[in-house]
Amino acid sequence: MKILIVPLNWGLGHAARCIPLIRKYAADGCEVVLGGDGDSLTLLRKQFPELRSVEFPALKLTYSESNTQVGAMIRMLPRLIIGSLRDHYALKRLLATESFDRVISDNRFGLYTSLRQKSRWLPRRKRMQPLPAEKRKEPETIYITHQVMIKLPIGLRWMEPIVAAIHRNIITRYTQCWIPDYAGENNLSGDLSHKYELPRNAKFIGPLSRFPAAKSHSLYGDKLQTYPAVAVLSGLEPQRTLLEEQLMQEYADREERLLVVRGLMDQPNTLITHKNITLVPYLNDSDLQDALLATRTIIARSGYSTLMDLAALGCIDKARLIPTPGQTEQEYLARHLQQKKQQNSSSEKDNNPLKKQQL
Repeated sequence: MKILIVPLNWGLGHAARCIPLIRKYAADGCEVVLGGDGDSLTLLRKQFPELRSVEFPALKLTYSESNTQVGAMIRMLPRLIIGSLRDHYALKRLLATESFDRVISDNRFGLYTSLRQKSRWLPRRKRMQPLPAEKRKEPETIYITHQVMIKLPIGLRWMEPIVAAIHRNIITRYTQCWIPDYAGENNLSGDLSHKYELPRNAKFIGPLSRFPAAKSHSLYGDKLQTYPAVAVLSGLEPQRTLLEEQLMQEYADREERLLVVRGLMDQPNTLITHKNITLVPYLNDSDLQDALLATRTIIARSGYSTLMDLAALGCIDKARLIPTPGQTEQEYLARHLQQKKQQNSSSEKDNNPLKKQQL
């Protein structure tokens, strides 16, 4: 089986949660081709240098510096639409010269395909030779998302059913929709994938995490077990940089040591230390897993892929989650997780016989 996997370049989370899928398919003897753009594709290339990769059109998305992202999202909307169309036709051009059995898109809207309209998808570039008609076939297309329903700011909540219907229309263009979560109450995504009825082609596949199966070679050994606090940064600029600067100021006058994993995939992977603060552009899976397991405090955005990783490591209880200001999905996930913690804590108290005896 030949498989193309293309994550969205919106932080590193979409690419990170594709890693276990790539590992599984490679272990099963499938031919896996990586796709994407920017840091997300760089992450996959570093993880799997032996695999071939294909670049897709870059979106070049950015956040606002303010505490609301409404204006930024409105400005990004035309880019998302145009980017989806560019993805769609880039995939058609690729399928004109190369055959795949399965195309997996992590939150890239345009990677569905219908090769039935043959006259419209054939490439115009003369140097590209289309496959013979007998070798052309329509691949199975998979769309991965944890937010079938997209959270909107309070003033726009009335539009959520409309946006959900639009997203549902996109999802139904794919053969299947995979939701990386559990069905029922034991879930991480809450309303994002449980509030509305799912499309008929959607199913829960369980959380996806590159941990705890990390087997990459450690570059730093026991050095990463000496940091009481570890910050893992990701996401769109300038908010990634703003959080880094905030943490640098917060820990500047402390004795407690802080390791900052900056999430910058295009920089040399060297440790830089300023007094009690150490910065590293990125860590491989083995080193990051060691650092997260050894530390007392984890500082991170409340992105869904981060929550899946922390859940896989059993580290959610020591996480200090800082949502991107105005990013409604992350703000909701942080609240949802806090509510589940409180419910679990209350349930434990109610079921504690010693507690009942004292009462």
